Amino acid sequence: MSNVEVAPAALRCGAAEPGEVAPQVEVLSARDVPLGGPRAMTVRRTLPQRARTLIGAWCFVDHYGPDDVAVSGGMDVAPHPHTGLQTVSWLFSGEIEHRDSMGSHALVRPGELNLMTGGHGISHTEVSTPSTTVLHGVQLWVALPARHRHTGRDFRHHAPAPVRVEGADVRVFLGSLAGDTSPVPTFTPLLGAEVILDPGASTTLETDAGFEHGLLVDQGTIRLAGTPLHAAELGYVTTGHDTLTLTNETNAPARAVLLGGAPFEEQIVMWWNFVGRSHEDIVEAREAWQNASDRFGHVDGYDGERIPAPALPNATIAPRSNPARPKGTR
Repeated sequence: MSNVEVAPAALRCGAAEPGEVAPQVEVLSARDVPLGGPRAMTVRRTLPQRARTLIGAWCFVDHYGPDDVAVSGGMDVAPHPHTGLQTVSWLFSGEIEHRDSMGSHALVRPGELNLMTGGHGISHTEVSTPSTTVLHGVQLWVALPARHRHTGRDFRHHAPAPVRVEGADVRVFLGSLAGDTSPVPTFTPLLGAEVILDPGASTTLETDAGFEHGLLVDQGTIRLAGTPLHAAELGYVTTGHDTLTLTNETNAPARAVLLGGAPFEEQIVMWWNFVGRSHEDIVEAREAWQNASDRFGHVDGYDGERIPAPALPNATIAPRSNPARPKGTR
């Protein structure tokens, strides 16, 4: 998905020095962002924000729906570019047609991962299909480490089978959890999984103590490590925990997406749809897109104009970091 904000925030983020001990669970609230047009589909964005810019290498979390397509108009994101990142599409309902400048043409369906690697440069489109009545899902970005940020374009699809654990069903789309491992390779250690909790159920998941984690609640109220999280809230847990306990506080199924990863120690600059290492990287990528450079290729099969890049900020992008990790964490 494109970041189509008219005035996208310029962020520079990276690891901070250890500091004061933080609460065990940090609750991050979403802000509403319209995806353009008079009948704009609104997404709820929990990353990046002032309180936190990265969870592992996860740098962008959009959560949308359930949207009645007859009212919202659905998703129609024209050709737009990406550099230095991977896009991760995961749906709960509906269907999206994906096309990219690699020539990939795929459908994003509920419970199926579509992962696109931008690397040096790629462009793509996302359009909800005519059969879609309710659109509901998440769109996630992963920052690529410096040694891989100019890697070639790539596209992967994976449909993970549900794994039954006590009180929940888990679908692992990236990394390892609940005895299952996704075959999709990543450039940094990552975890991505959908968790559906039975009504009133509690489950304890074994996790990598070297990872920090974020739990995005889609429906219901879920207590994470003793802290209640409501729909559209993202609960952050720092490193040093080898288990996470999730409890469904409602008498209906509750659903969440669990994200994790090793702390991303590099500084990055993120602006619009680009991830780089300097202001100059962003300027270069923007100019290449505006000039229809071969760097991003061409998307076939979309009837419409490309999304132009917003104007750059008048100042050099300033550094911005995550809060300090508590003492004693890895």
